[in-house]
Amino acid sequence: MNAETPKAAELNLPQAFLLLATNDKDGKPVVPMYALRTTLAGAILAELDLIGAIELQGKLVRATGTAPETDFQRELELIRGKSRPHTPKRWVSMLEGRAEMQRVYEGMAALGIVEHVGEKHLGLFRTVRYPEKDHAPEAALLTKIQAALGGAPTDPAKADAETPDAGTPDATAPDAGTPAPAKADAKAPDARTTALIALLQAAGLLGKLIPAADKIRASERAKDYWPSRAVEIELRMIRLAEEEEPGI
Repeated sequence: MNAETPKAAELNLPQAFLLLATNDKDGKPVVPMYALRTTLAGAILAELDLIGAIELQGKLVRATGTAPETDFQRELELIRGKSRPHTPKRWVSMLEGRAEMQRVYEGMAALGIVEHVGEKHLGLFRTVRYPEKDHAPEAALLTKIQAALGGAPTDPAKADAETPDAGTPDATAPDAGTPAPAKADAKAPDARTTALIALLQAAGLLGKLIPAADKIRASERAKDYWPSRAVEIELRMIRLAEEEEPGI
C-alpha cells in the first residue's frame, strides 16, 4: 500500500461497503445488484450521520446546522434542500442508483484500490468492472470487523454471488445499530466499524465475510441503527414486489 492509499479507518462507509461487496478477482458484486445499490444508499446516509451532517429526528431525517466537508455534498444538499423531510427508507429509495455506485467505485480507482476494467461488446464498452488492485485496505477492514465479532474472515472473492437470497439478511441478523458493551474476547469497535457491520448484515454479506462470526455479538454491535434498518425495509419491499410479479 503506497502513501496515497487510505487505510481502512480513512475509507468512507460507501467505499468500505463496496470494497467488501465486490469480488477481488473479477470485480463483480457478490450480492445482487439491487442489494448493492440499496445498501450503498444506506451507507451514504450512515456516512453523513457519522460526520454529523444529518440526524434522525423522530421518524424523519434532517440536516443539521453543521456543514462538514464530505464526498457526498450533493446528497447532503439534496437532504438539506427538501422543504419536507423524508423517512430514512424514503431517502434510501431516492439515493440508490447506478450513478452513485459508479462514482464511489471511480473514487476508489483514483486512489489505486480497485482498477477500472471495461468489457467490450460489438466493439463498444458496455460493462465496467472493478477488480481489486491493492488488498491492504480490504484486509484492514476485515481485521477490524473480525476483532469486533470474533471468527476468521474468508476471502470475499470466494463469496457465492449466485446465492438466490444473497440480499436477504440472516434470520438471526439484528435490526442494526449502536455499540453495546464488548465481551471479554472481543474488541469494542469504533462507531464507523459498528455502522459497517450493520450495513453488511442488512445486505446479507456479513456471514460470507466472517463465517465464524458470533451472531449474538453482531446483534449487540449493530442494534437499532437507523440507516441499516432503512436498508432492510427497502430490500424486503423489493423482494416482495419481485415475488408478486406475475409470471410470463
